[in-house]
Amino acid sequence: MSDSAPLAPAGPLVIDIWCELQCPDCRTALDDVRALRARYGDRVDLRLRHFPLEKHKHAFAAAQAAEEAFEQGQGWPYVEAVLGRVEDLDREGEPFLVEVARELGLDAEECDTALVDGRHILIVDADQAEGKAIGVTGTPTYVVEGERLDGGKSQEGLRERVEEIADRLLAASGQDA
Repeated sequence: MSDSAPLAPAGPLVIDIWCELQCPDCRTALDDVRALRARYGDRVDLRLRHFPLEKHKHAFAAAQAAEEAFEQGQGWPYVEAVLGRVEDLDREGEPFLVEVARELGLDAEECDTALVDGRHILIVDADQAEGKAIGVTGTPTYVVEGERLDGGKSQEGLRERVEEIADRLLAASGQDA
């Protein structure tokens, strides 16, 4: 690359959202996710990161099903549908995950097969390992440019803190909020 080549424009600001799809607190956090999406649009990349908790027996399968939904192009709608019905997931388990895929027009049989063959296990395991390595202990937890904001204990003021960091970083990169 020559010295005169223009620098590539900075991509969107990445906000990792460590989430667990059987977690009632993560369901509550959906309003924050929607607000962040509405406020920042394509200037921010909201990335779902999986952190299934042992106390929720269907969380690991739900994370795998969500990855299959992302692969089929409907990740966030799937995540929102599952989180919106946490009680159904508690009660019904994996058949519920396949049913949600069907309701959203995804290939439900492929979703079921993905749960059986475990094709997304490595992604979920890697997210969980990375989360543990950076100090995630509960969900939801947001990470904005290396700054961890834990919403697992309280979500009070969490979105405002995420926005404060995002606004500062976007302003510094010339993408004012």
